Amino acid sequence: MQAVATIQIVADIFRARRDDGRPALYFEERCWSGAELHAACATRAAFLQDNRRDGPFHVGILMDNVPEHLFWIGACALSGATYVALNCTRKGADLARDIAHTECQFVICEEAYRNDLPAQPGGLATYRLFVTDDPGESASLLPYIDHVPPTNPATPDERFCLMFTSGTSGAPKAVIYSNQRVIRNSVMLVQGRSLTPQDVTYVPMPLFHSSGLIMGLLPPLIAGGSAVLRRRFSASGFLADVRRYGITTFCYVGKPLAYILATDAKDDDHQNSLRLAYGSEAPDTDIAAFTRRFGCEVMDNYGSSEGCITILRTPGTPPGSIGTGVSDSIVVMNAETGGECPRAVFDEKHILLNANDAIGELVNLDGAALFEGYWNNPEADLQRFRGKAYWSGDLAYRDAAGFFYFAGRNSEWLRVDGENLACVQIEQALARHPLVSVAAVYGVPDPLAGDRVMATLELRPGAHLDMEDFRRFLAAQPDFSRKWLPAFVRISAGIALTHSNKVLKKPLVAEAWNCTEPVWWRAGREESYSVLQAADAAALNQALAARGQTRPVSRGT
Repeated sequence: MQAVATIQIVADIFRARRDDGRPALYFEERCWSGAELHAACATRAAFLQDNRRDGPFHVGILMDNVPEHLFWIGACALSGATYVALNCTRKGADLARDIAHTECQFVICEEAYRNDLPAQPGGLATYRLFVTDDPGESASLLPYIDHVPPTNPATPDERFCLMFTSGTSGAPKAVIYSNQRVIRNSVMLVQGRSLTPQDVTYVPMPLFHSSGLIMGLLPPLIAGGSAVLRRRFSASGFLADVRRYGITTFCYVGKPLAYILATDAKDDDHQNSLRLAYGSEAPDTDIAAFTRRFGCEVMDNYGSSEGCITILRTPGTPPGSIGTGVSDSIVVMNAETGGECPRAVFDEKHILLNANDAIGELVNLDGAALFEGYWNNPEADLQRFRGKAYWSGDLAYRDAAGFFYFAGRNSEWLRVDGENLACVQIEQALARHPLVSVAAVYGVPDPLAGDRVMATLELRPGAHLDMEDFRRFLAAQPDFSRKWLPAFVRISAGIALTHSNKVLKKPLVAEAWNCTEPVWWRAGREESYSVLQAADAAALNQALAARGQTRPVSRGT
């Protein structure tokens, strides 16, 4: 393995494996050594260099987590091109917008996604389309076999990739990642997770997401180990994959732990090669349950998509906390006053007493130095920055000892009886119930004033939730506030997720109680739940209309 200190640009990762006969990549029945991986990337790099034209050397890649995706990422690195990570869930005009916005010279895609690409405007080719599983296209690579890419295709401060944000409010923004930023973040994971050449890392997150690339794919390659790709994440196939490839580590964001835990437990689940799972946004209940069931350590931290805020769990981190900031410049700010929020005050049950004052936006006062901007979007840059400070759009509060607690997105405030509530706190409590696999909490309008709490629950397979038992369970939680008790509970057969495995709340908010799935509710201020009937839903809609509101306001993500 090449010394980490000598890796300056992403191309160095692939060049370091040029003569390495050890496994570097697994996919289904195939294994590629480091040398074979480098050769595949170098061939494609030569093709890109020979076919590029004037203008930004941008290469859009539209593929699942398959080997060709990695080969073309490596080709971008070795040729000095910018990898544009196109989201496979985008189609038609939306996908055309992303390609045009990032000025792609090439679009590399699988046949399965060819029809998602609209016809190029006016019949004029604005980009070179390369379909990886087209035999004719594959033949066009033959002249470039055994090509030796240039030694220094890029400098550390030059762009390596453009990664799109989720686009939950407006069109997705393309975040700029330089070579040095990608290397800095990936090397930090190699060192912080003690990755070695013996590690086999599972990559369940899509490669077009920063976590899939920077957390999952590149760190094991840097460490001299190997990565395991799966076309798409499968909770039911997870343990079989672990045993098949001898997987030792894997990364996640959002709900993968919950979905793995929802599969049937077996007495021998702990008989596996896993030593570490690392990621973000898993509730404490899932972290503890995953550790017990699979005998593997789970390290859950916080990092903003733009890379400006990192918060790490350390020994002594209290339950529910995401840890402490890596620098003193990370604080919680009041967006209205521009001042720092007071520290959190808890009662003896650890219920937050001063949520209105303590919850604010996570800010890095020196974050501008860490962010390289959005591609061709100065307005978005201005929204994130106030002088040198980076405002994340995420809510948090901080205790007297300096530990941070995540409180959701800034779109996930609820106003109940004049008090601000954070959705994520309620979700964490609901997810403790043994029958609940995933919990999504959001606000729906109260027919009188403010919001009411609504929750959509996805249960474990075959589970049936007794609502009275559920209410008693919540009431027995020592840190559960009475105001958190959902007014509406929707039982869903499957909660939709974003490409990064986060709950997609916008359609849930828009539908509220007007859905085909069963909804339980507490009429008025009653404690007990009953089934919401069609007449009840009509009455609620009529009450909203009387307030001049014909439908629930979509304020979730």
